[in-house]
Amino acid sequence: MTRDTPRARRGRAGHSRLRRRVSAILALGVALLATGGLYTVFGPHPQLAHAQVSLASVDPAQVDPTQVDPTLVRQGEQLYNNACISCHGANLQGVQDHGPSLIGVGEAAVYFQVSTGRMPATRQEAQVSEKPVRFTPEEIAALGAFVQANGGGPVVPKGSLAGGDPSHGGELFRLNCASCHNFTGRGIALSSGKYAPAIRDVDPKQIYTAMISGPQNMPRFSDQQLTPQDKRDIIAYVESFAKNPDNPGGYSLGGYGPVPEGLIAWILGISALVAVTLWIGAKA
Repeated sequence: MTRDTPRARRGRAGHSRLRRRVSAILALGVALLATGGLYTVFGPHPQLAHAQVSLASVDPAQVDPTQVDPTLVRQGEQLYNNACISCHGANLQGVQDHGPSLIGVGEAAVYFQVSTGRMPATRQEAQVSEKPVRFTPEEIAALGAFVQANGGGPVVPKGSLAGGDPSHGGELFRLNCASCHNFTGRGIALSSGKYAPAIRDVDPKQIYTAMISGPQNMPRFSDQQLTPQDKRDIIAYVESFAKNPDNPGGYSLGGYGPVPEGLIAWILGISALVAVTLWIGAKA
């Protein structure tokens, strides 16, 4: 009869714990594989999801039915291969350390970036600056059609963006935009060499596509955050202070808000106090 020593008992306990751990790891692996397989079979297709986002991103009354012109897409593909493929990849997947993926950005992002001259970029930097536009409106539309057909995403609004309420737009702008663009749209510097650009003389369609595509440091505003009418109201407010730069309160001091105004008041106030103090001292 074999004697059951403490060492033997510890050995059996160690083997039992090892078997339990291996069994748990195998069970977890099987569960993960099963979950991934089920999601692959029954999960939504990425481009269909992007198509749903694109339709929900803008006013339905301003969007044409999703009909792709094959000729326009082919023209856009040629332009993409000539000017964009080296940074964004053959399948819009992006190239590491060169350019981000364009899957899901939609024609709205293409319109904003290319119509403002930010793309094609000339060099890697903290933030791509606005430059002279290299493409015609027809070529921009073709590029957008190619990216939209292959990657999906928000679409460019069709028709006029007029009819907004500048009063309500001003409230929304001060809540959502003024912290970066300044309350008069003159822009400010951000961290790490980045900045929020001035938007006083920007095309309304560029403002709208920026709001729905979220370029660079700017957040993307969905319909749940800002409705299409809210976006038109913001555009109306921006146009109001761009077209009517009156300053009923006096000299604008650049329109940068209370900081320069407070600085001027502080300098004048301190100077006046020093002058009065010196006068009193001289009299004494």
